[in-house]
Amino acid sequence: MADHQLPDPSALADPPGLSRTNDRPVYVIGGGPGGLSAAAALRKRGVRAVVLEKSDAVGASWRAHYDRLHLHTTRRLSALPGLAMPRQFGRWASRDDVVRYLEKYAEFHELEIVTGVEVSRIEPTGPDWLLYATGGRQLTGRAVVVATGYNHTPRLPDWPGLDTFRGDLRHARDYRNPAPYQDKDVLVVGVGNTGAEIAVDLAEGGAARVRLAVRTPPHIVRRSTAGWPAQRTGILARRLPVRLVDRAAEVMRRLSVPDLTAHGLPRPDTGLYSRVREGAIPVQDAGLIDAVRKGRVEPVAALESFDDGKAVLADGTLLSPDAIIAATGYRRALEPLVGHLGVLDEQGRPLAHGDRTHPKAPGLYFTGFTNPISGMFREMALDARRIAKAVNGAAAGL
Repeated sequence: MADHQLPDPSALADPPGLSRTNDRPVYVIGGGPGGLSAAAALRKRGVRAVVLEKSDAVGASWRAHYDRLHLHTTRRLSALPGLAMPRQFGRWASRDDVVRYLEKYAEFHELEIVTGVEVSRIEPTGPDWLLYATGGRQLTGRAVVVATGYNHTPRLPDWPGLDTFRGDLRHARDYRNPAPYQDKDVLVVGVGNTGAEIAVDLAEGGAARVRLAVRTPPHIVRRSTAGWPAQRTGILARRLPVRLVDRAAEVMRRLSVPDLTAHGLPRPDTGLYSRVREGAIPVQDAGLIDAVRKGRVEPVAALESFDDGKAVLADGTLLSPDAIIAATGYRRALEPLVGHLGVLDEQGRPLAHGDRTHPKAPGLYFTGFTNPISGMFREMALDARRIAKAVNGAAAGL
């Protein structure tokens, strides 16, 4: 890896074995799995790529995740281009193993990575791109790959009366383990994969009571059924009609997932893949089913507001938890970086993704801004190869 100094593109020497097809490198913004895989794929095609990472190490977002976290996708289907995940990681890689893998990946591919550099804005300048970076620096690249991450900036709802709550309230990003919540009454808000797993972690880790605020009942799937991982089903589902997948998922759910309606978690009233197309990913069971059936995690209505310090639920119930953990998602936060270019939709997501570029911004690529049921690591690996091919083709005038 490169040292921690901001590169001067005109002064950088090419890594061994790499031909210089253009004096201006491709800049990759973000040193997570998406950015590293894109840089490795570019390097393999002889394209100079410099990764700019605002933190002091690669995989910063993974380092910050809660201790219990494991990939919900298999080790074999989560490897990035050019380097398999070690077998000793097991089928479902842990957070720490993923971090180790990303570190090894950067070393193995001899990637040029500059840490401590945050890019605040990018603009086209003729056929190239101008990046405004830390310390007032300006860098010029012939293309830019934005890989700043799907889970970039925590989203915390502005609940009415929030300022009256006197307990501990934090976003799930700041949750690490259940130790601080021993013998406490905790309300977890949000029943995505993160909220579900944190609720189970708290219940198993000694919290006195754990309630899970649910706005829309999720689809729950087994991570693996008879050895067949849910991820493989997700890969197949992307090639099939939505109605067919919805029907097949309903059959599988009735066979493998018990009805939790009597425990406060009813079955969804829309199909699994229909919900996926709307952006709602199913919850992979990492202990939630068992915890709900045993009453260790209690599903309750959605959190709506606060009244004199009490949490007010959608059904009118008042709660006085000691702590609230908001698993309420993240924003992509791309507006300061590229919002002025007209390349984002109303929700702040890139209009073009992977190897496709927006007509207003040729040479600007995005990766890692979808959350597919086929696995985010897998899709970023596919993106990386496609982006590298597109960049190489553009340089050759194809």
